[in-house]
Parts: sequence; structure tokens; C-alpha cells
Amino acid sequence: MVTVDFLQGDVFDPACPTRLILDRIGDKWTVLTVLLLRDGPLRFTQLREGIGKVAPKVLTQTLRRLERDGLITREVFAEVPPRVVYTLTPLGRSLIEPITAVSDWAEAHMAAITTAQREYDAAAG
Repeated sequence: MVTVDFLQGDVFDPACPTRLILDRIGDKWTVLTVLLLRDGPLRFTQLREGIGKVAPKVLTQTLRRLERDGLITREVFAEVPPRVVYTLTPLGRSLIEPITAVSDWAEAHMAAITTAQREYDAAAG
């Protein structure tokens, strides 16, 4: 196994893994999943209901990527039917503050942005 340690990423370097990380944390499903898990562990169905309008396949892919990236853990309980719970890791919890800030900003500026979009579209049309 080869490990690569970067002292500091460079988001403007096309070969830097930082870009992949930004893609992951900038994904809407990642943002919504982290926001839902900030209050504690949840099951798949709870995440799906909380997010709304996400295909099970897409949510499964998102959860697998987040687990691979070390942002969440997946715990399977040997029950019938099996119970699976997802929890933020300490690394995942470190995303709560920045993601919450972006989410709060989006909610606070939604009206101004939709107004700007309507004005732009009217001028372009």
C-alpha cells in the first residue's frame, strides 16, 4: 500500500486531491447528510426521509463515499431485520461548522439570489 502525505493542499493545482475533497463536500447530498447527522446517529430511512427526493441508490453512493473518506461510520447490528446506523466521525463533525455556515448563508440570501436570477433572465430574454 502506498500512502501519500501532503503537508498542505493546493486547490489550484489540478493534480491535487484537494479538488476531489471539495467536490465531495460541495455535493448537495453530502451537505444535507452532514447537516442531518450533526444531531446524532441515523438510520438509512431516517436520512432519506430527512433529505427528501433522493433516490436510494444516490444516497447509498453518497454514504459509501463519506465512509470511505472517513467522514462517517456505518454500524450494522445483528438483528432481524438488520439495523444499520450512520454516525459522523470526528473528522466528519469538523465539517459541521463550515457546512452550517454555508447553509445558513444560502437560506438568508435565497430571496436576493432568486430576485437576481429573475432580473438576469428577464434582461437576457
